[in-house]
Amino acid sequence: MILDQVWHQTPLDELPSSPDEVEDFEKRALASWQIDFPLVPPRYRTAYFSHIWSGSYAAGYYSYLWSEVMDADTVAWFVENGGMTRANGDHFRATLLSKGSSIDVMASYRNFRGADPDVRHVLERRGLA
Repeated sequence: MILDQVWHQTPLDELPSSPDEVEDFEKRALASWQIDFPLVPPRYRTAYFSHIWSGSYAAGYYSYLWSEVMDADTVAWFVENGGMTRANGDHFRATLLSKGSSIDVMASYRNFRGADPDVRHVLERRGLA
């Protein structure tokens, strides 16, 4: 995911202009994040993400992360409101689950949570807070 982000955030004139330059680009990207460990090579390389680059999948790729943000925030709501109680479950079902696609997803989530999802919870879950 870090390589993917670096590709998307690097200015066009700084990107590799030929396939021969990609490996060096990856090495510099990993070094800039201080995760360039010779004994632990990257598990996923740029070419592994060809399904992202070749179609319209790129935006969908990040929806997985957004789903995790919403999940972690939902778990936090339950914790903040006393856990897995009947009342909390009823609120969750009535304000979010039962709505399906009948209203905008974020409007439904705000009805449930009373606010937008907070990314802090997924960062904590991943040990990045």
